[in-house]
Amino acid sequence: MPGRYYEEFEVGETIEHERRRTITESDNQRFCDMTMNQQPLHLDADFAADTDFGERLVNGLYTMSLAVGITIPETTDGTIVANLSYDNVEHPEPVFHGDTIRVQSTVTDKRETSDGERGIVTMHVEVFRVNDGPASEANGTSSDESDGDDEPLVCEFDRTVLSLKRDRVAE
Repeated sequence: MPGRYYEEFEVGETIEHERRRTITESDNQRFCDMTMNQQPLHLDADFAADTDFGERLVNGLYTMSLAVGITIPETTDGTIVANLSYDNVEHPEPVFHGDTIRVQSTVTDKRETSDGERGIVTMHVEVFRVNDGPASEANGTSSDESDGDDEPLVCEFDRTVLSLKRDRVAE
């Protein structure tokens, strides 16, 4: 499915992204290597074992980047001019190797550019852990213990994009 044009976004609409992803140790290692982030909390099992988490954490920037990628097919695939900003990023719960995440986007604002040629759309993106993987259970972050919340929120942020308008594409 191609992404949406500016006119197709509705403020208040929540888009449930069907694609999910289980994050592996290899995913986390490669992301840290590519970004030269050698934080031992992400890479060193002995170091991480002595932290409050008891195990290595998935790099939060990877979680955020993966979430953006998951949203692309239903939001901006082929219809984006540019990403303008990522704001208000939070990581309220950790993500561990073996955790599966799902993502939803809620359209919070939209407006035309001053020349009316394009549109600016802001979406609030939420990332949830959908499993009680071995790491989550071992570290006391099982969803059974998270105030009855079956899918703990692990990341959230606002994404603002410059979007094509459908009527301008044909010109």
